[in-house]
Amino acid sequence: MQQDTVIGGATAPPTFAEALKVWARIGVISFGGPAGQIALMHRVLVDERKWIDEPRYLNALNFCMLLPGPEAMQLATYVGWRLHGVKGGLAAGLLFVVPGALVVLVLSILYAAFGKLPVAEALFVGIKAAVLAIVVEALLRIARRSLKDNVEWAIAGAAFVAIFFLAVPFPIIVLAAALVGFLRATGGAPAPRGPGSEKTAHLGQTLATIGVWLAIWVVPLAALAAIFGPAHVLSQIAWFFSKLAVVTFGGAYAVLAYMAQDVVESHRWLTAGEMLDGLGLAETTPGPLILVTEFVGFLAAHRHGGGNPWAMGVLGAFVTLWATFAPCFLWIFAGAPYIERLNAEPRLKSALAAVTAAVVGVILNLTVWFALHVLFASVNERFAGPLRLHVPDPASISGPALLLSGVAIVLLFVLHRGVMTTLAVCGVLALAWHAAT
Repeated sequence: MQQDTVIGGATAPPTFAEALKVWARIGVISFGGPAGQIALMHRVLVDERKWIDEPRYLNALNFCMLLPGPEAMQLATYVGWRLHGVKGGLAAGLLFVVPGALVVLVLSILYAAFGKLPVAEALFVGIKAAVLAIVVEALLRIARRSLKDNVEWAIAGAAFVAIFFLAVPFPIIVLAAALVGFLRATGGAPAPRGPGSEKTAHLGQTLATIGVWLAIWVVPLAALAAIFGPAHVLSQIAWFFSKLAVVTFGGAYAVLAYMAQDVVESHRWLTAGEMLDGLGLAETTPGPLILVTEFVGFLAAHRHGGGNPWAMGVLGAFVTLWATFAPCFLWIFAGAPYIERLNAEPRLKSALAAVTAAVVGVILNLTVWFALHVLFASVNERFAGPLRLHVPDPASISGPALLLSGVAIVLLFVLHRGVMTTLAVCGVLALAWHAAT
């Protein structure tokens, strides 16, 4: 479905070729996990390109946060769909994932052959420091623009406390926020649809979309199991990560503990140390954090697939990517036509506004978590009654990361440099520090 109107009326819509260039650029520099990626897309799509306005961006973000899977990738897919229909959604989603997936594949191969790479680790210190500043900048911008009154600020604060200190599951936070928003709504007639509203979605079209994308997701994996047998590691990878794709509510962070435990203890594909190395690798490369699954799939098939271990490893990585990301297109293409309709109903709009406020609190949680792990090598979880505390070891503070974060803050907040410049400067300084030591 080609959208003929402008999203939010801000600028003329881009051509498909123009959009491809931007999606490719976002895919290459989308460091920092979900917080960094949401920040980057907000800066590029809302502030710089003006391809989608602030309310629609936040409404789409709310919707994607409610779905299983990587919310930032699904948000990119949605905006691509709004701009150029299904082909736009495919282009945006694939370009968001493919650059990072290629990097993770190369690093997985090198890891299997040589172990850790000190030069790459040093480079990633600089990149993470830059991303930390980018995330803080975006958090401040989104909070200022999306929190309209004291109640929404309170919801954001309560969401942060609930998820960071009380470890309340993300779906419960969202449901509670939506209930508060629904109850505080004043009611009234549905709001008129603005420019760029989706065409009315019919049940038949939705069911057809679900059927097509369900087949795209399941049929190749079922064929793989038929070829290799259900006990083969590739079949196990396909089944395991397909299950994971439908329970990853709240993004990658919410499912990593479950995945790590199953991968290490149940399947014994990786050791605990290797699982942590994979998570560190995924956190410091572009693309969704859930690309850590590709690292797991590669090593599992490389070790247990039989035949040529390198070919099996690549096939394992591909199967993992398919099982992880094919469902994301199903969720977006089936659900996207209903987003505008939800926001046209006053009570639902109020509920989604409260969810937006809660999402700000969740992004603050991700920001603090990311900052602690960038600046400190050791962060321990401790409990004081019902409170969960993330306590960094002061002796493990990273001087280079702290210094480079300061450089990134100066570049962004004082000198107003762009994302690419900030990433490049911090990366070069990190490599210079590594060479000097």
